[in-house]
Amino acid sequence: MIPSQRHLFDIPREIAYFNCAYMGPFLKTARAAGHLGIDRKALPWTVTPADFFSESERARSLFAELIGANPDDVALIPSASYGLATAARNLPLRRGQKILLLEDQFPSNVYCWKALAAKSGGEIVTVRTPADYDWTAAILAAIDADIAIAALPHNHWTDGALLDLASISAALRAVGAKLVIDATQSLGALPLDLEAVKPDFLIAASYKWLLGPYSTGFLYVAPEHHGGEPLEYNWLNRKDSEDFAGLVAYEENYQPAARRFDMGERANFALMPATIAALEQLLAWGVPNIQQTLAALNRDIAAQAEALGLIPLPEEKRAGHFLGLRRKEGLPPGLAETLRRENIHISVRGSSMRITPHLYNDSADIEKLISALKKHLGE
Repeated sequence: MIPSQRHLFDIPREIAYFNCAYMGPFLKTARAAGHLGIDRKALPWTVTPADFFSESERARSLFAELIGANPDDVALIPSASYGLATAARNLPLRRGQKILLLEDQFPSNVYCWKALAAKSGGEIVTVRTPADYDWTAAILAAIDADIAIAALPHNHWTDGALLDLASISAALRAVGAKLVIDATQSLGALPLDLEAVKPDFLIAASYKWLLGPYSTGFLYVAPEHHGGEPLEYNWLNRKDSEDFAGLVAYEENYQPAARRFDMGERANFALMPATIAALEQLLAWGVPNIQQTLAALNRDIAAQAEALGLIPLPEEKRAGHFLGLRRKEGLPPGLAETLRRENIHISVRGSSMRITPHLYNDSADIEKLISALKKHLGE
């Protein structure tokens, strides 16, 4: 268990922020690093050609360490949609084959697959929300020989319902299907066993649970796909791009391994230092420790919320860092905005009130949240 780390964030005492799934706040160290990065643009003569590579390689290595991968398997991307589009570009789909998605999946992990299906004559199969929220059983029941690709999260973005990706991956491999994971709502807070899951592509935007800046992210590419087609054609991802004087000797070959999938302007002098600072802190805390601590916070909130007539998913069916709360009669209209006016920040997604704390939360935040819910839910 990690004690409250509120002192590492710039969060006023009157703010109770339970909305990391919406946007994670910067650590003080990340914000300071970002300021230095922005200031560097005012002094461009201090930026050397080597700087175009050093920080991005540091970020690549840190992310690889976070997920237990080789840095050669990691590409730098600006968004989850960029990574998902890269995956869609590099996975074959024949006429009549199917792409497996979840009901109410995040749109960025839907649109690219609809486009691929339309282009290839394939079909989208949407697994409906199971009444018992056992997504794993529902997905396993939907896998057959016609499934070519499954594009899934580790936990559902609306309520944290958990998927057993290792079991799902084994079933997909048995029929020759590929697995793409959008882990934006899990990486950094929920451990993932890369060796057991064996994804073809795994994507994560930085600005939520990785506590990084907007417009940065990472793409894991399994080695078998390293020879694929990048989404864009930029100079940085080409072989020998370190030689600025030789850039006009146009190069057909790419930087090694997954680097061919890197976004243009990957050096990102303003944002990369903040990304690095955030990843370093996550690794120092340890993702299993983060998950254990957040699970305990949400367990406490869930127990008190049940007494108010709110219904959480069973703990064994949700990720510990997520708490989705529903009510039989539905949530009061405008609940999120009502709580916001009282400096309590949550989200409502579909029929679920989404509570997503992080290590900056403490017992005072929980007391404030529960007190407000008592008042606004009519107790």
